[in-house]
Amino acid sequence: MKTYKTPVSALVLIYTPDLQVLIMERADKAGYWQSVTGSVEGDETPQQAAARELAEETGLDATQYTLENWKVSNVYEIYPHWRHRYAPGVTENREHLFGLMLPSALPVKLAPNEHLQYQWVDWREAAKRVFSWTNVDALRRLGERHQLTLEDLTLENKE
Repeated sequence: MKTYKTPVSALVLIYTPDLQVLIMERADKAGYWQSVTGSVEGDETPQQAAARELAEETGLDATQYTLENWKVSNVYEIYPHWRHRYAPGVTENREHLFGLMLPSALPVKLAPNEHLQYQWVDWREAAKRVFSWTNVDALRRLGERHQLTLEDLTLENKE
């Protein structure tokens, strides 16, 4: 029996006090940059999925920092080329947003099957480079938490 992905996921925005943000280039889609993301597995909560994905994708241990649930989620359409991972008829995913502030731009250990490289960039630069509108929204929310705006970017220019 085929096991399908649950259409619930977590996005973890990793940042520093001066709003440098970690972005990673996907291994399966070169040129696609993103934050830590991943689906809930089994009976995990989104918070547990966020901590697991953080460790898998960066080697960072959420228990060493504060993984903050921003208590917001976005629903997005699953790209047609990824729908085979989900049960028939599932076309949308609910992504829960988390933030993890590190004391500085620390080195991370990427999972080579998931990401090619990482960079620490200014939050506004990250918003220009990430491929998904939900990632742009997370970055916009990060700015708002610091009374800053992304006035020159729109969500419509993202997939």
